Amino acid sequence: MNDQQRRRPAKPHRRPKKDPVRFLAFEALRAVDERDAYANLVLPPLLKKARAKGDFDGRDAALATELVYGTLRRQGTYDAIVAACIDRPLREVDPPVLDVLNMGVHQLLGTRIPTHAAVSASVELARVVLGEGRAKFVNAVLRKVTAHDLDGWVEKVAPPYDEDAEDHLAVVHSHPRWIVSALWDALGGGRAGIEDLLEADNERPEVTLVARPGRSTTEELVKALGEDNSLPGRWSPYAVRMAEGGEPGALEAVRESRAGVQDEGSQLVAAALAAVPVEGRDTRWLDGCAGPGGKAALLAALAAERGATLLAAEKQPHRARLVERALAGNPGPYQVITADGTRPPWLPGTFDRILMDVPCSGLGALRRRPESRWRRRAEDLEAFAPLQRGLLREALKAVRVGGVVGYATCSPHLAETRVVVEDVLKGRGGEPVEAEWIDARPLLRGVPALGEGPDVQLWPHLHGTDAMYLALLRRTG
Repeated sequence: MNDQQRRRPAKPHRRPKKDPVRFLAFEALRAVDERDAYANLVLPPLLKKARAKGDFDGRDAALATELVYGTLRRQGTYDAIVAACIDRPLREVDPPVLDVLNMGVHQLLGTRIPTHAAVSASVELARVVLGEGRAKFVNAVLRKVTAHDLDGWVEKVAPPYDEDAEDHLAVVHSHPRWIVSALWDALGGGRAGIEDLLEADNERPEVTLVARPGRSTTEELVKALGEDNSLPGRWSPYAVRMAEGGEPGALEAVRESRAGVQDEGSQLVAAALAAVPVEGRDTRWLDGCAGPGGKAALLAALAAERGATLLAAEKQPHRARLVERALAGNPGPYQVITADGTRPPWLPGTFDRILMDVPCSGLGALRRRPESRWRRRAEDLEAFAPLQRGLLREALKAVRVGGVVGYATCSPHLAETRVVVEDVLKGRGGEPVEAEWIDARPLLRGVPALGEGPDVQLWPHLHGTDAMYLALLRRTG
């Protein structure tokens, strides 16, 4: 080496540039993984903080949201693609590295971001959050990913449908195999129906508002949103859909709890319970699993119109406080208490109408909480089963003879829906209860494809709602 070479200054180290959009998306993904948080709870405060600092505009927020939810929804497919591009088992890749990789794969295969921009932005993020060495690994993997589009990769990594239909659908539509099997059993039918359902689970759901009767109207919500950003509900007379998204909390009616954000499926469940004909007294209503309060608020408003009182009971104190917030300002009489529906503080035969929207696997809301599909296990249903049966059994004791109980779940899994109701009515695991089915279908007016009854199962791909289940039962003795 000559003197001139020895005196040449070293190439300056370039500090990686922090991209606020992708960094925020990475923060949200890490919170989901490390803290078992839900993206719909983690992301809004992160976006609010970024806006307050002046880092974000509307387009930035939309991109960050797409990166988070798109990565979570397609995690199973992207994991399979990444696994095909590395020479080690996927489980040996550190979770933060896999988050950066999957978010990069989503940009390459699931968005219109140009290839060079998707790769360079992902590598730059890796430099910031992982370090230079791991950034090189990210760069090498993502460059392999660019060899095919999404369809090309799916053809390479998914087993043929004819050889293993459930595994094929699991990889193509990014659902765990056991969930594919369970949904297929609940739905019935052939390939087209289950594929439509799985595709619907991977679509971003609309934001739907509810105008609580006597407190707000759909006309008020449409006026506040503007005609360009509002669509009528498909089925519920209280629903308004936000056509272009936005921040529901900015609406005065929502801030004052006169309206709220509520899927139409949940609105239909509450409205159907309220619509069942009941002879004699009809003044005492119960929501026995009221948290976080959406159905309770609608029931309270409907009860108030008839001079009835709603008791909203919730076992978890923090969820009971959410119920109180949702019911704040309701003009009719109501009460919120912290109570366990399996060990109720009320006397048998107290109520005329009862809603039991029981804790469940949440498989009916995978489009809203895509991370749930990767957390749930088939054995989780065994833990829910005794609770669901206990809550329904106690509800049928708590309603008077001639009164009605609505059993609801945000799950289409047969083990959480019809099987629970049949077991309780037949006395499996306890004394039989004298009650009869009520055909729920006529109470969901105008809603098509409700099956053979008497219970009702809603579906994202058929009704545009969460996969809510409802059974209506009248106590007969």
